Amino acid sequence: MNTNRDLNYRLYLQKTNGFVRTSFSKEFERYTTIREGNVELVKKNIREIRSNFFSGKGQLSDDPVRNVRYHVVIAVALIARSCVEGGLSHDVAYTLSDIYIQRADKCRELEKLLDILEEMQIDFATRMRELKKEHVISIHIRRCIDYIYNNLNDKLTLTQLSEVTGLNETYLSRLFRKETGASIHDFVQHAKISTAQNMLKYSDFSSSEIALSLGFSSQSAFISQFRAQTGMTPKKYRDTYAE
Repeated sequence: MNTNRDLNYRLYLQKTNGFVRTSFSKEFERYTTIREGNVELVKKNIREIRSNFFSGKGQLSDDPVRNVRYHVVIAVALIARSCVEGGLSHDVAYTLSDIYIQRADKCRELEKLLDILEEMQIDFATRMRELKKEHVISIHIRRCIDYIYNNLNDKLTLTQLSEVTGLNETYLSRLFRKETGASIHDFVQHAKISTAQNMLKYSDFSSSEIALSLGFSSQSAFISQFRAQTGMTPKKYRDTYAE
């Protein structure tokens, strides 16, 4: 079946109506946030999406509820695959995907479908966060890691983290290294550079914007740290891996 006629007509209607589809990089930036386990940012993104759900989304069905259901199914499938790439068990990710798709299939109310979408994203993000902490036992170090991932835009200090956990700085440093295998400084830098890699792959933010958003003192400091961890500059990394 030749779809060119229908395709051209729909593209014409979209242009006439001023419809602008959500960019690929913006969409995958949100999936990356889930894969990184940034639960607080995921919740913030969900609030923004729910306030204007249909903005930038194509119409998949004339029926409003079915239209949203299809979008939910697509999101579940893509998020599951993204989390597998991030280290989540293949069986866990796809079984979880089946559960949420089955729930969406049975749902007949638009708002409840959006509730399912919200629950699903938080569920995956929470599991990805726990995956990053699976070898950590102490509640203090769990709290410390949560704070680090929720505040990557800050210039995180040992004093700051000591206040968050309620532990003496020397003891916190020793306990953190024992349970994670890395110093606090190295862990923070790795978390920031890992996030920067995803931003370079899936967003259009410039190096200076990424450096600022991740709390680096300057763009040159960001480039230096990025090169030290990846062996290439941010520009080279984006040119090589950007999708």
